[in-house]
Amino acid sequence: MDILDCGHPESEHNRGYGIDLNGKKHCYDCCAKADRERMRTDDNIDLYLVDAKHESPMKTGSPFWTHELTNWPGSLSIQVRRIKTGHHNIAGKRYDVWFTFEGHEWHGVQYGDNTQICHCRKLKQ
Repeated sequence: MDILDCGHPESEHNRGYGIDLNGKKHCYDCCAKADRERMRTDDNIDLYLVDAKHESPMKTGSPFWTHELTNWPGSLSIQVRRIKTGHHNIAGKRYDVWFTFEGHEWHGVQYGDNTQICHCRKLKQ
């Protein structure tokens, strides 16, 4: 297994790596670290809005589905606090999501059902 530019071997889960804007290869854990750092310093980021299965907090044994935002390899996961479905004149549907990351409020928008890309921006405090 090759050592990547981040100093780690390829991620064992689905064997792979991410490539940054400079062409450097990073393991999935380092991709998550870079995305977290970007969210700390920048006001926007594109993530993926996905359905996620979680264990019931009431310990009933029945799982429930909710939405979360992830990075490309899925090594970063942020639970969505609220989701609203609306209409869009071209894409048909528009999904607005709100979430908190490290004490900051964020808002994201996904256009249509043929993508998972969610354009997220930090809200003013």
